[in-house]
Amino acid sequence: MTAASPASSGPRRPADAALASLGHAAPAPDPADASAHTFPDGGTWRTEVPSVEGPEALATVFKEAGRLDVPIHRISQGSGVWMLTDAEITEMVECCAERNAELCLFTGPRGTWDIGAATRSGSGGGGLRARGHDAVAGCVEDALRAVSLGVKCLLVADEGVLWLLNRLRARGELPADTTFKLSALVGPVNPASFAVYEQLGADSINIPSDLTLEHLTEIRRVSRAPMDFYVEAPDDLGGYVRMYDAAELIRRGAPIYLKFGLSKSPGIYPYGAQLRDVALGSARERVRRGRLVLDLLNRLGADGGMSPLGSRLPGPLRRFTADADLPSS
Repeated sequence: MTAASPASSGPRRPADAALASLGHAAPAPDPADASAHTFPDGGTWRTEVPSVEGPEALATVFKEAGRLDVPIHRISQGSGVWMLTDAEITEMVECCAERNAELCLFTGPRGTWDIGAATRSGSGGGGLRARGHDAVAGCVEDALRAVSLGVKCLLVADEGVLWLLNRLRARGELPADTTFKLSALVGPVNPASFAVYEQLGADSINIPSDLTLEHLTEIRRVSRAPMDFYVEAPDDLGGYVRMYDAAELIRRGAPIYLKFGLSKSPGIYPYGAQLRDVALGSARERVRRGRLVLDLLNRLGADGGMSPLGSRLPGPLRRFTADADLPSS
């Protein structure tokens, strides 16, 4: 599958002819709802397989992707840089490079694994955010270590960490082509907050999978930053399965990463060998879920516009000024 424009007749809606014959035709899509934005390569959507926790799971994903002909633009991991050895990171970097896929690793300690009790309360406390200076330092250390080993995309779950990494990138202490991806567990739920994350330095932004299609249109009226969207969300993100929305997600949300998550599957963060069978089995099934989404887009004539494999940069985005240093004391 390569980047292309939709067929001249345009995509169709599910069961449109059958329902129209029964007097239940859906209203025509409103052109004003469509996103005016694309990736720099002209594509409107890319693919991502999340929760790929190490070299063995990565090899499983690529083997299954080859068997099912599933193109993969990005691989992301959730346990964190600190849960991988240098050799494991290097192996993952090289494996992704061979297949023209981007590798994105999570940065550092997070509040849900910290000793703070508030994250285990009904309110969830600060959630994934980095608690205190030492946690922030761990996230930055992870970022510096990962890029030194060839990683070009970092997952971030804290606004302050995002801003600090953006400043390091602006100062040249992280490579200029390093990209930052905002975690789904802190994703913005309105246009104003989405725009703030863009200006803090995010290059792609996870939004919760319970946002409506109209919410996507609202966001696209204020920002062109790429969205990351779980077409099927893990249970800790709601377990939503939105395959039949995929075409409309692209139309309204472009540029967008379609993430092939998996509901009704045990959590595997932080990953270790004790979770091997679950991790490998869920890795294979995430790729299969991706094939189901791609098949559905194809049947509806909505599979045009995919970015070429190897595309990863988001294009020009708006930023807050990042060159002013804070006082040292």
